[in-house]
Amino acid sequence: MTTPQAESTTSRAGASSRDHTLVVNVTFQGDEWDYDEHVSLGGRDYRLVRVGTSGDAEAAEDHVWRWSLSADAIAVSGIREARAAGHLTGTIDDLRRVRGTTTRVPVRDDSVLADVFQEWAIRRLQAQLPGYLTNARVVVVGDTTRERTVAVLREFTDNIIFDEAHHGLQLPSSAKTDPVTTTAAAAGEVAWRLTPGILKDRVSGPTGWLSHRIAKHAAADADVIIGSFSELVRFGLPDLRGKAVITSAVSQDRLDTLADLGADLVVDTTPQPFDLVVVPALFEAMIAATLPRGREVTTDDAATFIQEAGLQPRLLWPRGERRKSRFAFVIHPLSTEYFKEVGALGAVWSVPGMGRVIEKSVAYLPPFVYSHVTGIVSSTGDEAEGWLITVGGTPKEMLAHPPEFTYSRLLAAAELSRRLGAQIMGLGAFTKVVGDAGVTVARQARLPVTTGNSYSASGALWAAHEAVRRLDLADVDDDGAIRGRAMVVGASGAIGSVCARLLALAADEVWLVSPETAKLLQLKEEIERESPRATIHVATDPSAALADMDVIVTATSAAGHKVLDIMKVKPGCVITDVARPLDLSAEDVALRPDVLVVESGEVELPGDVRMRNIGLPDGVAYACLAETIVLALEGRYESFTVGRNIEWEKVKEIYQLGLRHGMKLATISGVNGPYTDEDFEAVRSAAVLARAAAAEDHILEETP
Repeated sequence: MTTPQAESTTSRAGASSRDHTLVVNVTFQGDEWDYDEHVSLGGRDYRLVRVGTSGDAEAAEDHVWRWSLSADAIAVSGIREARAAGHLTGTIDDLRRVRGTTTRVPVRDDSVLADVFQEWAIRRLQAQLPGYLTNARVVVVGDTTRERTVAVLREFTDNIIFDEAHHGLQLPSSAKTDPVTTTAAAAGEVAWRLTPGILKDRVSGPTGWLSHRIAKHAAADADVIIGSFSELVRFGLPDLRGKAVITSAVSQDRLDTLADLGADLVVDTTPQPFDLVVVPALFEAMIAATLPRGREVTTDDAATFIQEAGLQPRLLWPRGERRKSRFAFVIHPLSTEYFKEVGALGAVWSVPGMGRVIEKSVAYLPPFVYSHVTGIVSSTGDEAEGWLITVGGTPKEMLAHPPEFTYSRLLAAAELSRRLGAQIMGLGAFTKVVGDAGVTVARQARLPVTTGNSYSASGALWAAHEAVRRLDLADVDDDGAIRGRAMVVGASGAIGSVCARLLALAADEVWLVSPETAKLLQLKEEIERESPRATIHVATDPSAALADMDVIVTATSAAGHKVLDIMKVKPGCVITDVARPLDLSAEDVALRPDVLVVESGEVELPGDVRMRNIGLPDGVAYACLAETIVLALEGRYESFTVGRNIEWEKVKEIYQLGLRHGMKLATISGVNGPYTDEDFEAVRSAAVLARAAAAEDHILEETP
């Protein structure tokens, strides 16, 4: 063991003649990390010595007194960690007593730097990975995490659970809605307030047990766990897959242990500029050693030291840098058929007259989690998990109430999503149609909201292009360009103009149809400038050119009005209906078995996705849901698409981001659901027969 006698000097005045500054760390932790090393930092040479006492307060006092004969400053540390590791049963008063052993040299703890380092690490993480801590589910283990650090965490998230009750008992979101858990927690808080101080310090009694059990439950779903390594070991390190661990003094062995448990990210709040592991108290003593005798260490001294030494917290990625994000997506029953499959509702449904009662009643239910979505892994390595949140209103009920009725349900869903840890929320089906199409909800919700309409528009055209290729009735070259004609009905609208721009990239001729001639002429000019390869035509009525089209997109806002005569459409034409409500009814579609009507293009999600049935094949999502997931994977926690105007640049961007994260076109859906290979073959056969019959009729008409 290194002893003070190793130094030739016997007083601090004599020590000033040395070519280095001697700083000793006397710690209540064990001696397995003890060292005696010469290092350089910030242009100054130091001899750093660590002496572990394994919780022996008397030994710590003795070492502080002996080293004060030769050291320039002494750091005393590790009492909380030693208690967590079971090395001692004392209190923080033991640390104060040891610090007061001598006044010969400065004796420092981490009272200045621990707060600075912890807060800096939190802010650095949020700055380098914007949104990482937003609504994160955090479990605070032990009592080494400073109150200031908790306050900083609360700037980003309210989802904080404490392992030890004297931090203030907090319930996980899953427990807050459970009346039994809530009552038990309230009893625990009362018990804690009535517990004598000495027992509080030992964290005994019902409140300690209760808070610990709640934290253990929460840790399984946590995104971030914070505490010293000893506290984490005492707590019982859970499966850390997908989690970040914020701790201090991370050695390679500790990093390996956390990596073996699956931790994605380890944040070491204490800078480690040397090959040996140091603690904040040692840095504080190094600062004190350079100050005039008797002067206290200030935060300004700490800031100067940190800058001159180039210190900074460490973000360590044991499995390679990756982001795990969290999303929520709001769904609702599309028809009353849904209730027949829902437990007790299905039984009641069969009672005469109860169907309408159930439909009206369920619309008033609070939102709830329909499915936890896991296993989404981008081709970049980033991951996402999420929750499908159900609000009870059918489209009929939503339209029967003023928009504020639906807004209130969506804002309640946003609050539930936030408590679950979601960083962004998407709106599905009619929830993004009602009122101002998400603008009010995005403005009032406490997390970003997107309607998914940008990816829906992209997905619909993606599906149309694939449908043309699979029908194999129009000429598609090796670059994917359709050697044919396309039409957009409703081209002057927000969605229609985007579709027109997309089609101009893929078709030889594009017809823009709308009663707003001036808007069409302006749009034509813009598209010709952007996509000079396509020939652009404008018309106020689709009828004249309808029979020549290979692809038609309907994107009107003419709900309930007939926008085109499907009987005049060319056999084998692909019609994509992106209007909501749809421009073409199921009855219209049934009239033309030789025409393929596309309602949407669904997206295959990357990874081994686990999600309850939403009416699509496993691992497949609607494009609006996929937009929410893409934004989460990209770390773009923003209200990307809201309102009825869709930005062309965002449609292109979300498509490219989807490809980057491994999204693929999965299914092509019509009014009756996803098309099968047999459906495509049936439409193709009917179209071939219809074209042959039309050709024969034409020959007969031409024959004298």
